[in-house]
Amino acid sequence: MGEEIWRLHEGGGPLIATAIHDGHQLRSEVASLMVISDEDRLREEDPFTSLWTEMAGTQVVARRSRFEVDLNRSRDKAVYLTPEDAWGLTVWKQRPGDEIVQRSLEGYDRFYSAMQKLLTDIARTHGVFVVFDLHSYNHRRAGVNGPAASETDNPQINVGTGTMDRQKWAPVVDRFMAELRGFDFPGGRLDVRENVKFRGGNFVRWIHDSFPENGCGLAIEVKKFFMDEWTGVEDVQVVASLGKALRATVPGIHEELNKIR
Repeated sequence: MGEEIWRLHEGGGPLIATAIHDGHQLRSEVASLMVISDEDRLREEDPFTSLWTEMAGTQVVARRSRFEVDLNRSRDKAVYLTPEDAWGLTVWKQRPGDEIVQRSLEGYDRFYSAMQKLLTDIARTHGVFVVFDLHSYNHRRAGVNGPAASETDNPQINVGTGTMDRQKWAPVVDRFMAELRGFDFPGGRLDVRENVKFRGGNFVRWIHDSFPENGCGLAIEVKKFFMDEWTGVEDVQVVASLGKALRATVPGIHEELNKIR
């Protein structure tokens, strides 16, 4: 079967951090059919989010690019076949055959099967758990020299809660956002808002459907103010500071989970 399309570090505890769009690798049969450049792929991926998974004891990081298979979309949309699936980008020299698509989806299926087992074991041990589903998003789509998108509609951190029982998990959501806003971030407090840009993708939806009594999935979208989304170059200090801000939320999340238990 070879190397899985994700890597898992199990460190114990009820907190799990995932970076399922961090991967950039492609298997060779997929890469040979693609016309999209590495640079264009990277711009739509979530580089550096894997570094932030260190906030939790258990960490899940994608190895493969979302352009091979997108773990945050429903299975029928997980392979981008048309430009409409991929922000208008032309991905393929020629449409991949059914066998290639199926092999990509086999990786998708193994991922969700592994997450089912992992989260079932954690729920059995700890009763409740929180998944920090870490992503990033572009805000300079007008081009290298174009203006940035409006700050009004593009918070530095968007917390997506649109797929959960918001009332049940309110203490966790509210504490998480309050801790982030209260962190002494270089250059000023973080702009943290809920469901402004994104409401949460398929992965957190699956968590809430599969573990309605146990699982809280926070879809965390960080605006790419920590990097140049056109060159792929990061601001090392800002990336590190975001990691510290996320880690600073952990004690409070543990407190809220203990109350829920």
